[in-house]
Amino acid sequence: MIRFIIIVIYLLLYLLLSIPVLFIEWIIGKKDPGLKDRSSKAIVGWGFRCITKLAGTDLIVRGLENIPKDTAVLYVGNHRSYFDIVLTCSAFPRVTGYVAKLEMRKWPLLNLWMKNIHCLFLDRDNIKEGLKTILKGAEEVKKGISLCIFPEGTRNKVNDTFLPFHDGSFKIAEKGGVPVIPMVIVNSAGVFEDHMPKIRRARVVIEFQEPIYIDRLEKEVKRNLGSYVSGIISERYFQLKKEFYPG
Repeated sequence: MIRFIIIVIYLLLYLLLSIPVLFIEWIIGKKDPGLKDRSSKAIVGWGFRCITKLAGTDLIVRGLENIPKDTAVLYVGNHRSYFDIVLTCSAFPRVTGYVAKLEMRKWPLLNLWMKNIHCLFLDRDNIKEGLKTILKGAEEVKKGISLCIFPEGTRNKVNDTFLPFHDGSFKIAEKGGVPVIPMVIVNSAGVFEDHMPKIRRARVVIEFQEPIYIDRLEKEVKRNLGSYVSGIISERYFQLKKEFYPG
């Protein structure tokens, strides 16, 4: 419970003390948007790395060599924990926004930092607005900004299971002409969700798989892209679990 309290206090202080930094970032963005993107990514990544250390998390990141260096990408991964964003953000090699639920836009200060790293807010209950968000995401990746989405649509509450991957989640990559990077996350719920409200030490593995170029896939695979990518992630998930968490 002590870790939980420390992290909550840290997060509140981080957001409050970052108010003047947000103003500086706004000024930088007026003159050099690219520099603002990079500096905001570095600041947010540093904050999340501090939370990772405070939580006592042993984070193992593998497969960075599978991420193309000459194009933006769409990361898609399984989603089991609130810590998935904390842990993945600092692992991404370049500026990467998230497709987050609309409710996150209501969080003061946090929503400004999310916008600074190009996060998009998805209204899951409004198909028309949801489509606009997906099209905006396609424009973002065309400009070179990578995005991350969790195609299950919500946080899965059962360990070692996977909710269906929504095919619409992949439209950002398809319309934006960028590859999909399957992202396997193992044991992130071991940090918090498995024993809420306590935060405990845990080893978490994140592994990036080889890129998937949608335009090179067969038609049948394209029609069932969610199931195809979910299969890749789930297969590798159990392999990694056997490797890092035997018995």
